[in-house]
Amino acid sequence: MTTQLNVRPITEADNPHIARVIRIVSAEFGLTADKGYTVSDPNLDHLFELYSQPDSAYWVIEWEGKIVGGGGVAPLSCSEADICELQKMYFLPAVRGMGLARELAMQAMDFAREHGFKRCYLETTATLTRAIRLYEHLGFEHIDGPMGCTGHVDCEVTMLKRL
Repeated sequence: MTTQLNVRPITEADNPHIARVIRIVSAEFGLTADKGYTVSDPNLDHLFELYSQPDSAYWVIEWEGKIVGGGGVAPLSCSEADICELQKMYFLPAVRGMGLARELAMQAMDFAREHGFKRCYLETTATLTRAIRLYEHLGFEHIDGPMGCTGHVDCEVTMLKRL
């Protein structure tokens, strides 16, 4: 089977498609809006606009013409200027295990370095064990508590990496 994957910057037309992916994956893992996970983010349907802000970027993954995943990076709100946050990394089951999350995280960290960030923060939840293993493999270290103002109150796993 030939797989046509395309990793590219988000466009405005991608907004409803990546929001759908995030909602599907969140539901799969029980990450509900009432607990402050990404699905509660008021910008979820406007990611292109959100990541069009300075020092921010978001990439989508297209597979056979459909958006099947994405991830981004942006300055960490309410934090020191040299800290960015790896954000909204979501992939449909059909494309998991292909190394796309690793590729996207590396791309995001390269972007962050190019934009002067020295540290990269992330939050996730303990149920996402594969994601945590990936982040550990990429050099993220567990830290004692949350940083910044993310609003993700139930993301109990906080990690930081020096870029």
